[in-house]
Amino acid sequence: MLDMLKNVFSNLSKKPVTRMYPFEERKPFDINRGHLENNIDECIFCGMCQRVCPSNCISVDRKTSVWEYNPFECVLCGVCVEKCPKKCLKLDVHYRSCTDKKYNIHLEKHDDSEKAGA
Repeated sequence: MLDMLKNVFSNLSKKPVTRMYPFEERKPFDINRGHLENNIDECIFCGMCQRVCPSNCISVDRKTSVWEYNPFECVLCGVCVEKCPKKCLKLDVHYRSCTDKKYNIHLEKHDDSEKAGA
């Protein structure tokens, strides 16, 4: 019993080990897999990410220059990031925010030469 009281009093004098989460956030680790991002300006729409994705959450249309991604089907394995020849895909360390609706991320590459000629 006395051993327990000694432990209780020592813990009362120390700083708490837990964080007050909404007010004090922990810095994410460097190897954290948060969410997938694509730099669409560097993408060549080769479709390699679509072919190697184990959950089939990525779809690439080369003709229309459209890259689409379903974040709710992605398992964040990082295979697409490793296989991308242009290294335009990356896994960000921050998680995506919570939502009550599902959505797809739809990215299109607009050719600047078409805009200049129009």
